[in-house]
Amino acid sequence: MQQHFSLADCDVMGFDLDHTLCRYHLPQSARLIYDSFAQYLVTEKGYDKDLLTLAPDSLDFCCKGLVLDIEEGNFLKLAEDGTVLRASHGTRSMTSEEILETYGRREWKHFNTVSGMVSRSAKYYLYDNYFDLPGALLCARVVDSLDQHDGQKKYDFWKDMVAAIQHNYKISAFKEDCGTYFPEVKNHPDKYLQRCPESVKKWLKQLKSAGKILLLITSSHSDYCRLLCEHILGNDFEEYFDIVITNALKPGFFSHTPNQRPFRTLENDEEQEALLSLDKPGWYSQGNAIQLYELLKKMTGKLDPKVVYFGDSMHSDIFPARHYSNWETVFILEELLGDKVVVPAETESEPLEKKGKYEGDQLKAPYFVSKQWGSFFVDRLPGLENAEETLVRTWSCKCISTYSTIAIPSLEAIADLPLDYRFTRFSSNSSAIAGYYPSPPRALLPNGYFKDGLAAIETWRSDATMRTHTRGAPSVFFIHVVCFAFAYGAREDPDAMVPFVNANYDSYPMLYFSKGDMEALRLQATTTHQHIAARLIEAVQTMLSNPLEYLPPWDPKEFSARWNEIYGNNLGALAMFCVLYPENIEAINMAKDYMERMAAQPSWLVKDAPWDEVPLAHSLVGFATAYDFLYSYLSKTQQERFLEVIANASGYMYETSYRRGWGFQYLHNHQPTNCVALLAGSLVLMNQGYLQEAYLWTKQVLAIMEKSVVLLQEVTDGSLYEGVAYGSYTTRSLFQYMFLVQRHFDINHFSHPWLKQHFAFMYRTVLPGFQRTVAIADSNYNWFYGPESQLVFLDKFVMRNGSGNWLAEQIRRNRVVEGPGTPSKGQRWCTLHTEFLWYDASLRSVPPPDYGVPKLHYFEDWGVVTYGSALPAEINRPFLSFKSGKLGGRAIYDIVHKNKYKEWIKGWRNFNAGHEHPDQNSFTFAPNGVPFITEALYGPKYTFFNNVLMFSPAVSKSCFSPWEGQITEDCSSKWLKYKHDLAGDCQGRVVAAMERSGVVFIRGEGVGAYNPKLKLRKLQRNLILLHPQLLLLVDQIHLEDDSPLEAATSFFHNVDVPFEETVVDDVHGAFIRHRDGIYKMYWMDDTGHSEKATIASRMYPRGYPYNGTNYVNVTTLLRHPVTRAIYLFIGPSIDVQSFTVHGDSQQLDVFITTSEHAYAVYLWPVEDGSRSAFAQVIADRQKIVFDRASAIRSSAVPEVKDYIGIVERNLQHFKPVFQQLEKQILSRVRNTASFRKTAERLLRFSDKRQTEEAIDRIFAISQRQQQQRSRAKKNRKVAKGYKFVDAVPDIFAQIEVNERKVRQKAQTQAQKELPVDEDEEMKDLLDFADITYVKHKTGVSIKGRSGLAQMVTTARSSAPSISASYTRLFLILNIAIFFVMLAMQLTYFQKAKRLHGQRCLYAILLVDSCILLWLYSSCSQSQC
Repeated sequence: MQQHFSLADCDVMGFDLDHTLCRYHLPQSARLIYDSFAQYLVTEKGYDKDLLTLAPDSLDFCCKGLVLDIEEGNFLKLAEDGTVLRASHGTRSMTSEEILETYGRREWKHFNTVSGMVSRSAKYYLYDNYFDLPGALLCARVVDSLDQHDGQKKYDFWKDMVAAIQHNYKISAFKEDCGTYFPEVKNHPDKYLQRCPESVKKWLKQLKSAGKILLLITSSHSDYCRLLCEHILGNDFEEYFDIVITNALKPGFFSHTPNQRPFRTLENDEEQEALLSLDKPGWYSQGNAIQLYELLKKMTGKLDPKVVYFGDSMHSDIFPARHYSNWETVFILEELLGDKVVVPAETESEPLEKKGKYEGDQLKAPYFVSKQWGSFFVDRLPGLENAEETLVRTWSCKCISTYSTIAIPSLEAIADLPLDYRFTRFSSNSSAIAGYYPSPPRALLPNGYFKDGLAAIETWRSDATMRTHTRGAPSVFFIHVVCFAFAYGAREDPDAMVPFVNANYDSYPMLYFSKGDMEALRLQATTTHQHIAARLIEAVQTMLSNPLEYLPPWDPKEFSARWNEIYGNNLGALAMFCVLYPENIEAINMAKDYMERMAAQPSWLVKDAPWDEVPLAHSLVGFATAYDFLYSYLSKTQQERFLEVIANASGYMYETSYRRGWGFQYLHNHQPTNCVALLAGSLVLMNQGYLQEAYLWTKQVLAIMEKSVVLLQEVTDGSLYEGVAYGSYTTRSLFQYMFLVQRHFDINHFSHPWLKQHFAFMYRTVLPGFQRTVAIADSNYNWFYGPESQLVFLDKFVMRNGSGNWLAEQIRRNRVVEGPGTPSKGQRWCTLHTEFLWYDASLRSVPPPDYGVPKLHYFEDWGVVTYGSALPAEINRPFLSFKSGKLGGRAIYDIVHKNKYKEWIKGWRNFNAGHEHPDQNSFTFAPNGVPFITEALYGPKYTFFNNVLMFSPAVSKSCFSPWEGQITEDCSSKWLKYKHDLAGDCQGRVVAAMERSGVVFIRGEGVGAYNPKLKLRKLQRNLILLHPQLLLLVDQIHLEDDSPLEAATSFFHNVDVPFEETVVDDVHGAFIRHRDGIYKMYWMDDTGHSEKATIASRMYPRGYPYNGTNYVNVTTLLRHPVTRAIYLFIGPSIDVQSFTVHGDSQQLDVFITTSEHAYAVYLWPVEDGSRSAFAQVIADRQKIVFDRASAIRSSAVPEVKDYIGIVERNLQHFKPVFQQLEKQILSRVRNTASFRKTAERLLRFSDKRQTEEAIDRIFAISQRQQQQRSRAKKNRKVAKGYKFVDAVPDIFAQIEVNERKVRQKAQTQAQKELPVDEDEEMKDLLDFADITYVKHKTGVSIKGRSGLAQMVTTARSSAPSISASYTRLFLILNIAIFFVMLAMQLTYFQKAKRLHGQRCLYAILLVDSCILLWLYSSCSQSQC
């Protein structure tokens, strides 16, 4: 999203009327509304007459954003997370104790519904506009009255309030002078209405003269609208607006479809019959935004006119306009005046003596800061009123920055600005105060009293933080943090949370949510998230009914015999189910049995692929997630044993990250998969206090992944070069990584430009019917993982428009149940837990604005064009794709070839294009959504398995001599060749992709994908979609004069259905049978000759996930210099009656006649500039030209500035978290015997040479601090802390010194592509890693015999141990000698008369003390 917003960029300006264009005198209008309702309740419903009297300061109760809890009679002010900040029972403010007792420190029970902008229900009512606010005061007073007279506990007055509202505001009330409100406004308009300032009138006219279309959309009825507009604008008010819509019944105007809410015309302010469509400007009633937008398209002449809407109600105006229509929104927020004005200027429209009963009221305007409710924007948390840092944003304030483009106090505030003034908008990558104009409210300013609300809420919610301990922590870490904690403990609050960490490390769970969130999750499972919970239930029921099929085997040979990602993948869903349904003991027992079986394995690697850590990563991330989710259900023994398994697996992953490809091959699916597994393991260990290990592993993950995130900025189209299927593999883990680092380390990537474009990668690649996707590169039929989880992630954290939820819903609803496209057992449930956690029910499913219309989309980085994606599978709903791009995508290709990011990238070794195919200039076609020409899915990397050409004779070593394919074809490997020989320079190019009048034209150039020795000058493929069921394909092969080529052969695949042969009038063809008819293809060359094809099937070798493919192979003899082959693909509804071709060296003419249409296609393949068009199509006398001016022009993407600095700055985010956790862990250390024993054991492994003195000093300081604190409490003064003189250096600085050496050594070896000496590598790692890794035969670490003790004992060789024993012996003897000689000095020699003897003994003692110091030093270094 752009950072700035300008009205000049908008085509249409829409305005609400009440409190937007028409501003009211609020004290007077509020009193009138109150009286209107109160009189009805008293006279018609028999309520207490005291309701009719109103004290002058009573309206202080009115505050926008309040929620009435109808059953309890309580009014609530909510924080942004749904907790209750203030409350009143009736008009009486509730105390903090009452709030906590009634609502607790948790989300209000109806908040999930309220946050979805459902403002009205039988349980609550949201007050968010000035028409409603006086009703809030009346309801509060009704509660007071009922309490006083009846002592009610539950309240039933709301139906009477609704009746009062309907009586005063019903459609006929204005005409019939019904009620109090309308008659009073009609008789005294100046008393209640402010005339529109001249500056605003002038501004409206300026907008009109600038060519803007002006709309007036109000829920007021036409007669009342006319009264208001004539009074504030004049009798000519209609001249200001192109379209006026009254009785719009917002928010339904934006959310309803044309069938639900059609437009109606008006006669004498009476609504007439419904309109089928909206064809012209005018005055209308009711209606919907969908038909209005279609009219705006016609009026502006644009396919996507930009609309901005001004309104004062978040529920009725701002949210629906943004959420449903994706309009820009300007929020009219009169509360912004509260910082600057105390009381509005008294209107001079009437003399004081004419004020009647309002004389002397001096009522306070409701929009200023309420004494009872406080600021509209921020407030304190109950129970912590004296701490300024506990101020948090209100929910109303959060909604402003979430759904508004900008917020202004009135139209007058911007009326004098130039039209092209650039406002700073609210956006995810700007601060929460960016969009307020002219300035943000003082309460939100940094130098005000508002602090980090989310951190404060987390602090407030946690009664006891950080119960983790230092069991097994390395010794040097222990010494440092003890010294640090005691030195600064007196000045630090030991209960303070990590200030910028969103996770609550109060035991488990903590990875994705905290213990306090579990009840809310369980509630969601029965309400808003029920559809996802149902899939979790189905998954676990399937597991429980077939345990042997889903439980990991106990036998290690069986576990490692095959690709075993299924076990880690399914464990996450099972664990999530146990969290949501804790009463299901059978599922919990199965989960524990599941983990026991996995923990029993000596290795999670696959026997036949011990070099591939991906299976281990799947197991680790599933196991660590289950450990986090199920921690409270595990026994103490299981907790410790499973933690050891996580530590060992994570340690192995960390070690291999230095030398395996996934540590330095960026944007490849293995990298995020393995990294997020290591990160999950690190976070689990961090929560247990193993900070040194977690620090090292976390830093390694961030160092790898943050580089990938930077490089993703080069990918401007949101694609992933490995295709949609493997793209879902990548984003499954990439999105988990982004969520975890934001949650735990405040590293926010949600505004990343690639993320903002990634929705298109999934939306524009789905075939009609939502069951299959473009199968470019190694693929299955659709997605490996998700993509529902990824889509709801994008919607919640990036787009916020409901389209992600909508597409996820379509895919979920249309999932293949059986047959091709069915998700595998190891993948179908893998992302259910993250889908559940990321789904935002407040974002209602809304299709993208262009849904339902076939669209052409070009992925400029991927080199792919698609047409007709994401449509219903219906007749004449085609899908077409074309691929011709650079190897690895434009971003990777250019990084390699232009030597970009040279500090990180050393050519192709830093990328892995192994999953791509030799497929430049390939295409697919699915008329009616039926796959006719398909990709060949996950198979060998042979050219003929793609819809492309091969040539004969071969000029180099070929897999299928005499035919030669593309230069990336590899004969001996299942991976694409990309590093060596010519392969690294492989590239195709999309020349043109355009749509005109429903006809699609695509041209690609593929010569760069073939061996230059073939002497191909041009290899051009043209696709022309003449009709949804009629595709013309033309291949032009232009040879150099000395080219040795004699023939070309083309391949066309269908992986599902075999082709059959046909021939009509000597034109050969092939067809497939489908339940809805026959899909045919015919071909000929530019001479009219049609060669018989080879029709066959080919099975894939063993080891591939799919059986093979069916294909048509058409061979064409080549002529110098140009040969053309023409193919026609026909759907079952098309009856082709003639198909002829004529051509010369400059032009090709194709004539096609069907039973209903006639087409003439003129193609000019030569790109010498002599023609201004690529092609021309005449369809039934309609001429359609595809001009060269619309050709695709590529532009270079600049290298990301300061890319090293970006990564370094993000790396700085996580270290303070660990430093803060040090203090948290040791903040409760006390001087106990167990502590002394632990300290002695750990200190002896340190470099400190005075162990006992260090311990004694720690305790001395501890005692002094406790005394200081006790005295401080008595004297109410802050005690000062003490510091060690010999405090040790920063532990994490020491870790980084060693880690840097290992990293440099490993990277140097990896760059030389030499095998890393694993034993030497482990030796270096153990210098600073306090974990013993016992090698299994396959190379993976397994648990040692001593359990957790093994993790905290540093491995040493036998020689140092022997040396340490001798040193210890000599030290003891020397100490004994020292004390004997000292005793002799004090007894015998002290009495000696000769000074010489005393001097000799002093010299001996001095020498002995030096020996003692040396021995102690040696002992410390050898850890004796």
